[in-house]
Order: sequence, then C-alpha cells, then structure tokens
Amino acid sequence: MDAEQLLPYIYTCLPEPPVSHTARLAARRTAPYHGVDRISGLSDALLHDIVSRLSFKEAARTAVLATRWRRVWLSAPLVLVDTHLLDHWPPTRADALAVSAAVSRALAAHPGPFRCVYLLCTPMDACHAKLKRWLRLMAAKGVQELVLVNRPCPREVNLPGTLFRIATLTRLYVGVWKFPDVACLGDASFPNLRELGIFGVVMEDGDVEAIVASSPVLEILNIQGSVKGLGLRLVSQSLLCVQIFDSVMESVVMADTPRLKRLILYKVRRSLNPASGLRTGINIGNAPNLKSFGYLEPGKCALEAGGTIIMPGMKPSASTMFTSVTTLSLNVRFGVHDDAKMVATFLKCFPNASSLHIRCERCDEPTGKLELNKFWDEVGPIVSIMLRVEIMTIREFRGEEGKMAFLKYFLQNARVLRHAVFIFRNPDLSSISRAKGRSIAGNLTNLTWGSTKDCGFMAYGSSDPEGGRPCCFKTGADFSCDPFCW
Repeated sequence: MDAEQLLPYIYTCLPEPPVSHTARLAARRTAPYHGVDRISGLSDALLHDIVSRLSFKEAARTAVLATRWRRVWLSAPLVLVDTHLLDHWPPTRADALAVSAAVSRALAAHPGPFRCVYLLCTPMDACHAKLKRWLRLMAAKGVQELVLVNRPCPREVNLPGTLFRIATLTRLYVGVWKFPDVACLGDASFPNLRELGIFGVVMEDGDVEAIVASSPVLEILNIQGSVKGLGLRLVSQSLLCVQIFDSVMESVVMADTPRLKRLILYKVRRSLNPASGLRTGINIGNAPNLKSFGYLEPGKCALEAGGTIIMPGMKPSASTMFTSVTTLSLNVRFGVHDDAKMVATFLKCFPNASSLHIRCERCDEPTGKLELNKFWDEVGPIVSIMLRVEIMTIREFRGEEGKMAFLKYFLQNARVLRHAVFIFRNPDLSSISRAKGRSIAGNLTNLTWGSTKDCGFMAYGSSDPEGGRPCCFKTGADFSCDPFCW
C-alpha cells in the first residue's frame, strides 16, 4: 500500500478533534427574556470555556460582538483544524494552499494558548519553511495537542527539528513523514507528552526509542503503517499501552516497561511477503502489570519469555508463563496444523486468562498432518480453560473441522465459563449460509458443556468486511473496556 492509499486509513485512526465545525451556538428559551442580556452576566471563565469549544472560525466571529468578547477570544485556549477552513473535501491543491495562508493568519492573530492544532490537508512539500515558522509559533503559544499529517505524499519530507522541542505538548500524532537524523531526535524534549501516534512514518532503528526516552510521562504509544522492518526495544517507566497496527517489524521487545497494562499487535509481520515464513520476535522482558495481550498469531510471531522462545508442544515453566495477563486474544489459522498445536501451548503459558478472544484467519489450503479431534483429546488439561476463562468470543467463524475440534475441547473443559459468543463470517462473503450457521450453533449447544455456571450463549452472522472489522486505537487505549471485545 503506497502512502496515498494509506492516507484515508490514517485519517480514520486519528483522534477526533475536540470541536466540530458543524456545531452552532443555540439558546434554549424556557421563559420570555424581555430583552435582558443574560450572556453579559456570565463570568469571563465561563465565556472562555464557551469560546474554546467552538471551531476557530466560529470562535473568531465572537470577537466582533463586543470589546469584552474580543478580550475573551484573545485569551481563550483555541482549537485550530485546517480542514474546518475548507468548503469541500477532498481539497484541490489551490484549496490547500489557500488554507495554509489562513493557518498562517490564524496562528499570527491569536496570542495563545492553542489547546489543539490539526494540520491534515496542508501541502507540506510546498510549505516546509512555513511549517517551521508555524511550529515556532505553536511552541511560543503553548500548543497542547498537535496532529500533523503530510499531504500530499511522498513520505520523504523530513519532520522539522523544531517539533521535537515543543515542551508543552501532551498529545502528538504525525502521519506520512520521515524522521530527521538521530542527532535531532537525541535533543528531543517532551516533558508533558502522554500520547504519541506515529503513522506511515519512515523511521530507522532507535528513532522511536529516542522519542520515548525523551518523554518521561508518556502513557500511550500508537504505531501504524511502519514498513521498514524495525527492531523495537522499549524502556519506559510510564508506558501503559502500546499498540502497533499494520506494520512490518523484525522484533518487538518490552525490555523494561513496569507499568505496561496493554500490548496490542494487529497485523504485525516480519516481511511484506506473506509466504516468507519469517516471524516477528515478541519478547516480554519486565512487564509485571501486563493485563491485556494480543493479537498473538501462531506461525507469524515468535513469543519469547525468560530467554526462551515458546515452541509448539513445549511444557511451560515458571519463566515462560505470563501470569499477570487476564485478557488474551489470538489470531489463528486452525487449518494450519502447526498453528493449532501452538494454540494449545500459548494457552498453557497464560494460566490466568479469564477472557479469551479468537479471530479466525482464513486458510484455504490446510497444511500438515494432524488428526485434530485426536490432538485436542490428547492435549491434556489447560489451567486457563478449566479454571479461569469466563468470557470467550470467536470471530470470523466458519465451522471448519479445525475450529470445531478446538471448540469441542474448549466447551467440554471450560468449567467457569459464563459467556460464549460465536460470530460467523459475514454470510454475504462466505459459503456458510445463515441456515448452516444456525445448524452449527445448534450442534455446539448439544455438546455436554463443562461449565457449572449458568452460561450465556450467543451466535450470529457478522456484517463486517473481509477479514473482520479493523482494530481501533481509541478502543485499545480505553482502559474502561476490554480492548478485544467489540
């Protein structure tokens, strides 16, 4: 996927701006106002709050109402989103250049602070010198949240070094750029940065680590669309959530992340060639508070703990068990028999997983020789299934032999299961009709379930696209919910 194709997906992954350009002020009249000016009776603090919730154009318009409103506008923390200055989408190059001129005027006119700035449609190849000036202004005016996307491509536009010294930033997202040399990153300073997103950026080994090292309170790290095949090694005393989507990574190492609660890896590969057979190394060093972990993909990742790579059929030891993890997600090709064997081994390495989420990967040509029903009959007890798993979901389900053999084993041995959800692959994209799906679900309910609980069971057909619904950074970083149950 080239950068231009990547842009629409990047836009969907970005955090939403805190204001909408379609919002309008409206008064709810509950009684006749008899010409009384009630707005003037509001405190400056409340007026500041009102203005800061408006788009930049709407906020600027309040300045013409009265002298007091102009004072409020000049001191209110504002939000500037360049796409809100457009009349239509997508913009032509002339539109985008006109918007860049408007951005220059806006940044110059308001003394700050700027609560949030989104630059999504500005042609950065033509405005690189201007961007450096904007970043200096933003630094001087205390910008807190910054989203900076290079449009149009190519990616080979360096991020200005000025960006890495905006000390007021609490949230930073950059898309479709190239990181400057490591010397520039070594001077980075983000003392207040709590959330960082890096999308479609050309990076070298050590770049991400340099930024993380310069961000002592960083809690959320999101990476999407990295194709370099980096080796990532994270050391952070503050990180709570790391999410890497649609990226080529040689290895992902949590070397020392004592506060990390979530590690979410979605479509992470060692090579752009799916037939290469190469696996991404995933090494969990010091992460004693890791609670949610996925999507582990047997055959596409090599999980390592305590200096040992987890292999199919191996007996877990104390050093290869992830006892802190309570929510586990697997992406499985049950038709690949080595992957099916790896599922059993993985589950033995997570003895305290109480929520298990499985996404079935398509496998048109089963490989290997394994009698699946016999294999699961002989696999022996798995502590997490027998004594821990209370919630289980399986997505993109099509009822093939490998999946049914696993489910038979699971349902007959899961003693504390409370909720089971089976989501069939979209019937419009599958050979499994709705009637066939109901028949498969009926066969599952007729099994002798091992649960002693009053277990809830649900089965339905998905409406998701091929491969299932894409993951969402926002959901993954929401600590109030299960990141894999959506």
